[in-house]
Amino acid sequence: MPQPVEVSSSVAEANRAQGVRQDADDFEDATRGHLAIPPLPAVPARTPGGAPVWDFAGSAFLHRSDTPPPSVNAHVWRRGQLAAIAGLFLVTRTPEHALYQVRGYDLSNMTIVEGDAGIVVLDPLASYETAQHALKLYRDTTGSRKPVVGVLYTHSDVDHFGGVRGLFHERGGEVPDIPVIAPDGFLEHVTGEQLGAGPAVARRATYTYAAGLDKNPYGQAGSGLGLTVSTGEVTLIPPTVSVGDADHGPVPREQWSGEDVIPWRPGLYRQVVGGVRIVIQRDRGATEPAAMNLYFPQFKALCMADSAAHARPGGRVRDAHTWSRRLTEAVQSFAGHTEVAFASHHWPLWGRERITEFLSVQRDVYAYLNDQTLRLINGGRNGPEIAEELRLPAVLADHWYTRGRHGPVGQDAKAVHQHYLGWFDGNPAHLWTYPQAEAGRRYVEVIGGPDAVVSAARKAYQQGDPRWAAELLNHVIFGCPERSGPARRLQTKALSQLGYGAESGTWRNLCLSGARELAVGVRQYARPATADLIGSLSVEQYFAALARRLDGPRAADEQRSPLVLRWRVTGAPEQECTTTLRHGVLIHVPGRDRLAGTPQATITLSRAVLDDLCLDGPDFRRNFTAAVGRGEITLGSTDQLPYAEAVFAYVTAPDPGFPLAAPAVPRQAPVPPRAGRNWS
Repeated sequence: MPQPVEVSSSVAEANRAQGVRQDADDFEDATRGHLAIPPLPAVPARTPGGAPVWDFAGSAFLHRSDTPPPSVNAHVWRRGQLAAIAGLFLVTRTPEHALYQVRGYDLSNMTIVEGDAGIVVLDPLASYETAQHALKLYRDTTGSRKPVVGVLYTHSDVDHFGGVRGLFHERGGEVPDIPVIAPDGFLEHVTGEQLGAGPAVARRATYTYAAGLDKNPYGQAGSGLGLTVSTGEVTLIPPTVSVGDADHGPVPREQWSGEDVIPWRPGLYRQVVGGVRIVIQRDRGATEPAAMNLYFPQFKALCMADSAAHARPGGRVRDAHTWSRRLTEAVQSFAGHTEVAFASHHWPLWGRERITEFLSVQRDVYAYLNDQTLRLINGGRNGPEIAEELRLPAVLADHWYTRGRHGPVGQDAKAVHQHYLGWFDGNPAHLWTYPQAEAGRRYVEVIGGPDAVVSAARKAYQQGDPRWAAELLNHVIFGCPERSGPARRLQTKALSQLGYGAESGTWRNLCLSGARELAVGVRQYARPATADLIGSLSVEQYFAALARRLDGPRAADEQRSPLVLRWRVTGAPEQECTTTLRHGVLIHVPGRDRLAGTPQATITLSRAVLDDLCLDGPDFRRNFTAAVGRGEITLGSTDQLPYAEAVFAYVTAPDPGFPLAAPAVPRQAPVPPRAGRNWS
């Protein structure tokens, strides 16, 4: 490992001057009800000899001092200390039952609700192993052997479902016939994200959550929502109940009961699982496309999932206006009847007044971000300009939970801008910009060559402006990669300083991970799609995922005539479909494609074999040919194999380790513009 870059005097002074208000409330809340600590220094992998999937001991440095080291922003340090408080916690109880959380075992929390018939588990973490050990901690501490009688996924991010099969490790992996409840659309969004842009999302997540960084004051110190994400096996049990679909609609007023505790409002749903009564608010279009918040009347406890945590989110573009509306609905529905509020991240809050204030301020923040960004948009500002200008007023900013430790205000403002206007800011000069490699080459040439750019960047760095230094050096790294050695070395320093000074844990991780890449190269963390994810796809979704791996330009150039394959997928139910390769795209049609002509090949296989073609290594064509040889796939005739192989020859494998801070591929010669060129 490379030696860490020393923190600059300007960043150290800025971190020191910032300080942190000494407020003990969060630490009192984060330790309240703490019953047990993790019994092991790490969660081991299921695979013998595999690296641990979660490391408790590595984060111990966060508790060695309340004074942040110079290389860590005080807010990152404080949040890291809170996130590293791990173990089993009693959240609340009735005379008969209790509600627990296991925190600090993954990026998310796992909640365990006791009922008459057993326990209901909410959001079983990101990995089989962490969920398995979290449940074991609950059992070993409480002595309870109650079975798991229900599982709820609050939304479709992997840290809220990926460990679900670990709950049944004690049963030898056998999953009982129990309700698995999720919001309507959950499965479509899980499979769409994981098998659409999933590889790119996973690659970026290794930076966001600092997968390649050591845990120390110069590396991983937290990520806003938690410490990081576990690296174990991702699993999925498909939902058996979809809240909001045709079979599970909202509760009519006449069916509302005093046992629901809160007054009836339109659009609320109800489930009873193992004696546990749950009132559900669908959180459509806010945190995730498929999400829900949960109220437990017998405990007067409210689960806000990811809707209201102790940090604002970053990541994908979300609708801040809808988010604020959903929080208004939650306040109106639940706040007056809630004694404790908890979420899928961070720690609970107790007391109606505190909870009402917490939810209301969160609501106000999202409304402010939405409305003021729109005001500035309509005043002529673009995304970067709004990001520099927009600040929360003191009345909103003076709360720990409104600080942008997972996504700064500027990042959120850019997302609001993109939500309403897309990527283009209206300036024609930005309509057809060069890619960064070509733009970089031209900037370097105009400035006077790589040495001149590095000299200017070094001056900026020495003057305490690593932000400008990083922008200058990026032109050399991408525009002149063959002469970028000095630029890479200085960029490693510039990105390190940006990371050390960042208030957002994710920004720190992104900058320090980029610095590491430039210093030692890409460290791959391949986490391929698992059998559960592949098996949860419909046949149509399966071929849509396959089409996204097609090398379209090569297929369009080499295959001038359509290649039609007829598929028969045996099982329950048996399905037939047609795929056609034409014009560089793979088209799926259920049943017979009446316009495609006679198929060149007819393929019969089981659904399990179809799934294995994507799981057994990255080469789909090789897997298909091998399965034919083993007799697992039947063709209409032996002379049909070349046609199938011709289609699958264009199926590529995603790159799990493409670089982010340096060029991904050798720079190609630019295409010279022509008069009258059609830009489309």
